[in-house]
Amino acid sequence: MDFLMSGLAACGACLFTNPLEVVKTRMQLQGELRAPGTYQQHYRNVFHAFITIGKVDGLPALQKGLAPALLYQFLMNGIRLGTYGLAEAGGYLHTAEGNLSPARSAAAGAMAGVMGAFLGSPIYMGMFQALIKIGQKHGLVGLWRGATGSLPRVFIGSSTQLCTFSSTKDLMTQWEIFPPQSWKVALAAAMMSGIVVVLAMTPFDVVSTRLYNQPTDTQGKGLMYRGILDALLQTARTEGIFGMYKGIGASYFRLGPHTVLSLFFWDQLRILYYTYTK
Repeated sequence: MDFLMSGLAACGACLFTNPLEVVKTRMQLQGELRAPGTYQQHYRNVFHAFITIGKVDGLPALQKGLAPALLYQFLMNGIRLGTYGLAEAGGYLHTAEGNLSPARSAAAGAMAGVMGAFLGSPIYMGMFQALIKIGQKHGLVGLWRGATGSLPRVFIGSSTQLCTFSSTKDLMTQWEIFPPQSWKVALAAAMMSGIVVVLAMTPFDVVSTRLYNQPTDTQGKGLMYRGILDALLQTARTEGIFGMYKGIGASYFRLGPHTVLSLFFWDQLRILYYTYTK
């Protein structure tokens, strides 16, 4: 049941944030491996990207890829949040004194994130017809092309997200800022988590997007980057440190609300479930 609630919470958040994912991806691919000022800038900022995509490609383009996104969110975050929730319910995140251990929380979040991202990676590549074509062209291994870029990203992101969320909830409960079991506790903790996770994930998000979208040879080997480290170094060397945070505005508008909504929905669904099953 933990996995089902986690997947549904992530899908609910995805319905609202998928247009932001479309904008973020386009901004991150803009000017790839080109020095600033040497390429045409189609999107000046998040809002300009929204308007441009809507005018040129039509409003439905802002929900492009919604079906695989929902499937990916259900599988990836169902496993990730469900695994973390089981660890939390089992008491593995707390010390012998009953206090939340940030180190255990971060470790559990990281491992749960890696599990979810690895299993969900083929879905990230596209829907069923695309999966079949990729499998036929590049073999079974091709379905995990770019997974090396997503795993470090999710390792860092899931660790910081869930650790910040749990730690903030724990502190706010101790300080009695809001009434016990109030939805405001989960909302405030999710908002704090959203800020931290964007700062931690954006460089890996940029690299992950580029690894997935780079052209490949007949064996499925990337033609632009040898791996995540090479992508990080090339991006930093060619585009500067700000290239690592390209599209951070779009990342925040996408990851921030998605973190807030998914964690808030997840927390409230768990409260409802455990309340009515006692």
